[in-house]
Amino acid sequence: MACAIVSAMLVAGCATYSPLPLGDGRGAQDVSHLSVNVADMPLPALREHRFDPSMGLDSTDVAMLAVANNPDLRTQRDQLGIARAQVFEAGLLPDPQISAGKDFLAHKQPGFTSAYNLGISEDITSLLLRSTRKAAAKGQAEQVNLDLLWAEWQTVAQSRLLFNQVMSLRAQYTQLAAEQNALAPVDADVRKALQQGNLTYDSASAGLNAYADASKRLSDCTIQLHQAEHDLRVLLGLAPNAPLDLVGEPYVTSATPEQVQQALDDLPRRRPDLLALQAGYKAQEDTLRGAIRAQFPALTLGVDRQRDTSDVLTNGFTLGLTLPLFDRNRGNIAIEKATRQQLKDDYEGRVLTTRNDIQQLMADEETLQRQRDLLDSQSKRLDEARRAAEVAWQKGLLDWPTYLSIRANALSADMDFIAVRDQQSQQAIALETLLGSTELQTPNATASTP
Repeated sequence: MACAIVSAMLVAGCATYSPLPLGDGRGAQDVSHLSVNVADMPLPALREHRFDPSMGLDSTDVAMLAVANNPDLRTQRDQLGIARAQVFEAGLLPDPQISAGKDFLAHKQPGFTSAYNLGISEDITSLLLRSTRKAAAKGQAEQVNLDLLWAEWQTVAQSRLLFNQVMSLRAQYTQLAAEQNALAPVDADVRKALQQGNLTYDSASAGLNAYADASKRLSDCTIQLHQAEHDLRVLLGLAPNAPLDLVGEPYVTSATPEQVQQALDDLPRRRPDLLALQAGYKAQEDTLRGAIRAQFPALTLGVDRQRDTSDVLTNGFTLGLTLPLFDRNRGNIAIEKATRQQLKDDYEGRVLTTRNDIQQLMADEETLQRQRDLLDSQSKRLDEARRAAEVAWQKGLLDWPTYLSIRANALSADMDFIAVRDQQSQQAIALETLLGSTELQTPNATASTP
């Protein structure tokens, strides 16, 4: 009866299997039906923003949707669930081992009976190593948790970069399409004059090339726009044909030298990836302590009850001891020490590289700002010249080669200004991410401990 009760209790505590069908991987078709849990956002600015995709997606909406719906982040949250399950597993006590045996008489003899033995034992060494094993698992889970936060920060930065890129390419597409339309009459006039023999191919080449160049630049811009929109849909976990109704201004950020210096001073205490490396190093310290403890003799302790063939009952205990003569866990200790040294060097190298990258971005920021100011003024002057030239050409007061030259110079200045503006935006977003200039928050992952 007792055995039946114990068996029932053991079966009741067992896990059961349930299938988990694979999805079709289609992605979201309609952004307006998606929702975001604001409390799960990793940055204060995102948690304070009202997510309403029905009004279009601004740069903050895109960042929030990327954090909530990005497929790679979902996979990392699953990894966090695995790490937490490993913490749970590391804290479990080892199951005791039960042994039983019975010896039957080959020939029945008066005064003798069958012998049996019953015993139960426990791995004492596993109990002694439980604290270091659990501490190491907790450190590894914390590292995964912080790696997830860093991945969320990088996803936010990538969403802002792609938002700006798509908006910029759409603006370029509009401008290039207008340029192509403006050059179409000139191209028609040049071709007509060429057919009538009023122009030679040498003298007409500038007019023919102007329209062809505008058409090529428009085609190149279209391909780049398709690629940027594709990358943004992938980042947001959307279907390939999901509309991207982007609204608002491109994301703009800047940092003063004082803010940069303060962030640099606090860098090891703010950047999630550096905190993750610190957690991984601490976990390795605990793993090394466990390996050092494991060099001592492995110990197993048990109690037993036996009856021999003469029907004599005895109670006793068993003690198993591994003699540390040859192995002494020296190989694992050497491995864990080398791993700790590698993690130490990795962390120090990451901090050094980050500081150098930040200084370079700050230096580039000053250069790009001067270049942007120069191109801005030049672009405005040439835009005025283009408008004046267009009026003069329509009135027949300007020859078409001069008109095309003015338009080409104005278009090049506009494209150069857009390029340096985009480069400055990319540098500023990268600098903000490297500095970790937002309040550090722990991600609210969906995975939970079993």
